[in-house]
Order: sequence, then C-alpha cells, then structure tokens
Amino acid sequence: MMDKIDKMDARILNILQRDASLGVKEIAAEIGLSVSPTFERIKRLRKEGYIERYVVLVNREKLGKHLLVMCTVTLKQQSLETLKNFEVAVKQFSEVLEIMCIAGNHDYLLKIAVKDVEDYHLFVMQQLSSIPNVANVSSSFVLKEIKKETAFEVKI
Repeated sequence: MMDKIDKMDARILNILQRDASLGVKEIAAEIGLSVSPTFERIKRLRKEGYIERYVVLVNREKLGKHLLVMCTVTLKQQSLETLKNFEVAVKQFSEVLEIMCIAGNHDYLLKIAVKDVEDYHLFVMQQLSSIPNVANVSSSFVLKEIKKETAFEVKI
C-alpha cells in the first residue's frame, strides 16, 4: 500500500525510525512543514498502520542478557493446528525476542536473549522442548553483532 504515502510521509517515517522521541515541532522543522500538517500526517500514518508503535531500544547486555542465540526449530508435523499451537506457546517466553516462520529445512527461527549458556540450556530443556510437536532444536550462538538496525529506508 505504498501508493498512499508521498515523499513527505516517507521523510517523516525515516525521521521517526531514527529517533521516535522527537516532538512534532522538531520533525516539522526538519521536513519544512508547519506543526499542524506534520501532526496530521503522523496521526494518519499511525491510523493507517504505517506506524505500528513507538519503542525504546534497551541495551540487553547492560541488563545481563549477554548471550544472543539464533535457534531453529523443526516440528514433527506441520499442520495448521500444530503450527499455530507452537506459535502461541513460544510467544509466551520472555527470552524470545523474535519468532519467524521460515521456508527450508526448518520451520521456525527464534532470536533469544539470555544471561549465559547455562540459562539457555535451562530454557531449551524446561521451556522450548516442553512444547508438543518439537522434533529438533538447533542453536547458533552470536559471537559478535556486526550490524544491528531496526530501521529501513522508506523511499518513494
């Protein structure tokens, strides 16, 4: 639905992705519009679902989550019901930051943040493996994050 936004909307989305704490007045000054039309554009972008929510990115390591794990999960059976049941169950785990249903040799890719390897082992043994229909769990430990972005450039 990119046909509903124009270049000014794209600029607003790019600015908000960079720093969502900016006020309407600051955004208006940066894009060269007055405050009122800028506010209306932001309100419309939110209403139409282009802006899903505003968040703060927290430094996980400062909070003791030193280990980042990319975990693939393969289910024994891939029926609609078993896929939905897995998704509902895994959403409940606070350690899981992202859940992606993927094509290929595995069914899901999970991004998990925990304190250390011992915590991850407990998470897999007590929580992830307890979900019915889990056939295989494979883990890759992140050694270094080279690029860490949450924003992508909106172009019109």
